[in-house]
Amino acid sequence: MVGRRVAGYRLEAEIGRGGMAVVYRAKDLRLGRTVAVKLLAPELARNEVFRQRFIHESEAAAAIDHPHIIPVFEAGEADGILFIAMRFVEGGDLRDLMNRGGAFPVERAARLALQIGSALDAAHDHDLVHRDVKPGNVLVAAGTDSEHPEHLYLADFGLTKKSLSLSGLTNVGQIVGTLDYAAPEQISGRPLDGRCDQYSLGCVVFEMLAGTPPFRRESDLALLWAHLNDPPPTLRDHRPDLSAGVDAVVSRALAKSPEQRFTSCLQFVAELRAAGSRTRGPAAAWQADGPPTQALPAVGPGSPGASPGVPEPPPWATPVVFPRAR
Repeated sequence: MVGRRVAGYRLEAEIGRGGMAVVYRAKDLRLGRTVAVKLLAPELARNEVFRQRFIHESEAAAAIDHPHIIPVFEAGEADGILFIAMRFVEGGDLRDLMNRGGAFPVERAARLALQIGSALDAAHDHDLVHRDVKPGNVLVAAGTDSEHPEHLYLADFGLTKKSLSLSGLTNVGQIVGTLDYAAPEQISGRPLDGRCDQYSLGCVVFEMLAGTPPFRRESDLALLWAHLNDPPPTLRDHRPDLSAGVDAVVSRALAKSPEQRFTSCLQFVAELRAAGSRTRGPAAAWQADGPPTQALPAVGPGSPGASPGVPEPPPWATPVVFPRAR
């Protein structure tokens, strides 16, 4: 495909490949800029239900102007090929960053999670659920200064797993995505909302802090069972230097029941930052030198158990949505 023209883009080099798509660095022939173009597998384009949902959800994702959601320039079909054209990010992904840096300090993990969490909450506010939050779907660009050395972009909103299941391209009960980060309700086939993305973000945060995903098993079946039934592992088994408060916050994001998780991804990150900066406080009930003393209750804005220290999203994290032309 290298050298071929798709819509108004000339494909220059393959830069990524997965089970359902191939990504190319391409030249936008109309504007002269470099972009990334994702071409979907031909069998997806032949399914009418998938085609319609893909275009609809890509347009919805493109309408959210958020600094940490990868900008989508165009999505559609050309010569029987479904494609997405998006910003080209040179710098790798979060997986590369984690492989180079090892386990992160809490402050750095929280700073990165804030960017991902703000993107997820913005999408959830517009009824988009990502369903495949993982390090490989978080692109890393150079930051603005020494205090913000990385700028993250969450990618792949246009290719949601709901589209695949509704189109009949997956079998009943089949999981499409990366099992290391799959929420229990995804595995069991229950209705999904933004809290499944929070679970996946919790798995990513666990890996940033521990250097390994929360559940590691010898087979996919055992891994699915662990997500469904095994209690969240203890972070301090991997990082004895972390406080029990940090452990409690991450464990809550990994709760089996969505109702027991935080009310938003940004609240999760705020509690993580608070737990990392103190040994005792409202973010969790714990002993300074021991395990959590009780399970964290589910809290919502204004409820008696809500933490007064959870900040509102910063101004730059407020999404701007432009209505689509009719």
